[in-house]
Amino acid sequence: MPELPEVEALAQFLRGRAVGRTLTRVEVAAISALKTFRPPPTALRGAVVTDVQRHGKWLDLVVDAPDEGPLHVVWHLSRAGWVRWYETLPERPARPGRSPLALRVGLDDGSGFDLTEAGTRKRLAVHVVADPALVPQIATLGVEPLSDAFTPAVLGELLARRNQQVKGLLRDQSTIAGIGNAYSDEILLVARTSPFAPTRSYDAARTAALHTAVRDVLAEAVATASGRPAAELKDAKRRGMRVHGRTGEACPGWDGSPCGDTVHEVSFADSSLQYCPTCQTGGRPLADRRMSRLLR
Repeated sequence: MPELPEVEALAQFLRGRAVGRTLTRVEVAAISALKTFRPPPTALRGAVVTDVQRHGKWLDLVVDAPDEGPLHVVWHLSRAGWVRWYETLPERPARPGRSPLALRVGLDDGSGFDLTEAGTRKRLAVHVVADPALVPQIATLGVEPLSDAFTPAVLGELLARRNQQVKGLLRDQSTIAGIGNAYSDEILLVARTSPFAPTRSYDAARTAALHTAVRDVLAEAVATASGRPAAELKDAKRRGMRVHGRTGEACPGWDGSPCGDTVHEVSFADSSLQYCPTCQTGGRPLADRRMSRLLR
């Protein structure tokens, strides 16, 4: 699933290519992806792109439509969605079918992009709205972790709000926007903390270390992703992971100095997490989420 760094890079990529251009084609290929019906996608034809923004993991194409005024085309790529950019957009119209194509957007210079979604579980969501806050999932987003509003004090308040596992808090979009399964694994390695650590066990020092890890990991990932074409972002993300997706490999160490241990995994029904026992849990493996003791 694309997370804050990749979505930010996609926003930058589209901003550099689409702002100032006029929409000539907006074609829906997967009706299930379109979550709003008014205004219709046809109202976007002739609209001028004025900006591309990011809200957590949501992308927002801001346009000025001829009859509707300012509109926002906001979408969430979910687990298997992506943006496929074309310098020359295929001429064939987007049609419903078995292809991964969900939405096709064309610009007046012949370029454009597709929103695609692989697999059979279709969760990609597209909304056309006058204000992104009309999308409930955007209206309820938590603090942006790279903003000035995200301070150690704010993080401390979030940790103390209710007792839960710290990995769950990092992934909760209504608490902190933009962090998912992959970057929460990376953050917890750098912070040297167990993914199962209870949030109310964090004192000021551990809170400061977690805050620094959040900022550093995300800032580094954004810097790595920025400027890359959309087609390269997935591979760049995989290459940059220290522990996520690297079960059985040597741990590179929380500070870049190999610790001598290997990356371990805890599996769930539809996901998994990766961690290093030496760096994060005092050398004790977490055999299973349901059976492991909460490690502090």
